[in-house]
Amino acid sequence: MTTTDAPPQVDVRRWWALGAVATAQLMVGIDLTIVNIALPSMQKDLGLSDPSRQWVITLFALGFGGLLLIGGRMSDLIGRRRALLIGLTGFALASALGGAATGGGMLLAARGLQGAFGALLTPAVLATLAASFPSPAERGKAFGIYGAVMGSASGLGVLAGGVLTEYLDWRWSMYVNLPIAALAAAGVLYAVPAVQRTSGVRIDVLGAVLATAGLMGVVFGFGRAESDGWGAPATYGPLAAGVVLLAAFLAVQVRVTSPLLPLRVLKDRKRGGSYLAVFSLAIGMFAALFFLTFYLQTVRHYSPLRAGLSFLPLTVGLMAGVRVVSRLLARVSVRALICPGMLAIAAGLALLGLLRADSSYWLQVVPVFLLVGLGSGWVLVTANSTATLGAGADSAVAGAMVMTSQQVGASLGTALLSTVAGTVAAHSDAVHGFNVAGVGAAGFLCVAAVAVYWVLSERSPDHSRWKLPSRSTRL
Repeated sequence: MTTTDAPPQVDVRRWWALGAVATAQLMVGIDLTIVNIALPSMQKDLGLSDPSRQWVITLFALGFGGLLLIGGRMSDLIGRRRALLIGLTGFALASALGGAATGGGMLLAARGLQGAFGALLTPAVLATLAASFPSPAERGKAFGIYGAVMGSASGLGVLAGGVLTEYLDWRWSMYVNLPIAALAAAGVLYAVPAVQRTSGVRIDVLGAVLATAGLMGVVFGFGRAESDGWGAPATYGPLAAGVVLLAAFLAVQVRVTSPLLPLRVLKDRKRGGSYLAVFSLAIGMFAALFFLTFYLQTVRHYSPLRAGLSFLPLTVGLMAGVRVVSRLLARVSVRALICPGMLAIAAGLALLGLLRADSSYWLQVVPVFLLVGLGSGWVLVTANSTATLGAGADSAVAGAMVMTSQQVGASLGTALLSTVAGTVAAHSDAVHGFNVAGVGAAGFLCVAAVAVYWVLSERSPDHSRWKLPSRSTRL
């Protein structure tokens, strides 16, 4: 009996597998924002200096963004199921270490470990989804559910951070990951089958070193731009080194027999367009979330809990986007899906240009959340599904590139647009800085949408044209 003749139980269990890996990704997604809300309490309790406080965020970003590519290849090497379990266990233990921190060094070590294990976990999640749902119809539904979970994680993280910090203790912003990881691990053990690892996989050691160091340099440089300025050696030094190392990485990938990132992944137009779309989305979306968090808590003086609740329209918009696009995924070309989503985000960012210190939350803030959420759900579902569509043995690394694009885009967007907002605010006020940065981000998204439309030519394969091979062919 071949694997295509598997009993119906496997068919049912893959939906349980979807629940398990979506829960795992929810944990990572929540962690990206929950710590932002708890950070002032962490700083006060552990006596962190202002520079040390920034490292709580930066170390996670370095570990996660810098190790995603090697995490994707490790998933192929040791198998998806094992990568999921190791990633979940390591993330939970690192969270426990952070929650029990008695000093800044212990907390910073925990955050770095969280990022590293998250980089192993996320590519395995996407590879599991790609392998479990090859059928176009089911794929749209599965990635729709995954996209809803992933996209709502930011809003849930802000809300959870507000509740836990206000009513319990900042340490619970770390401890909360333990039950989530246990639930996800139980689901993986039950529903994700142990498959034989991909044959012929080797770790490109030189490529891994160059990619990791290069990505870390880029993420670190962008992270320092906000606090130190673009002209500071701590900013342009790592950025320049990162770019050089990534260029060397691509040169190495052409020559080695088992590359960490096969260039066929990047040369595929549908994947390239998806990566560009996610990179562009992250620049605008994460900057908008950063600005609105600051606006609600600093300008409007919302409590952490109220600020968290104020983000719920973002989740509503995202769910609406996911619901619509998941039904269209197998019927419409990729560029007809991604580009309208990018323009919806641009419209939301443009509305930031109308924000005032005394603006009505319901009339002028909620529309921003709804449009950014709608467009983000629309783009993320399409891009994640497209990047892993028909990728075969490259599924994990193709999925890792989606998250790498998002991480680098988020770092660039936050640094660049914060600099714009800060420069304008120095000659006016903080809200006017948000106005200018929001309109600038909207313009960038419009230009990026045109570029993505061109990259995703009609010659590029899409979900509506991709069919499973016949049963006789697979046998």
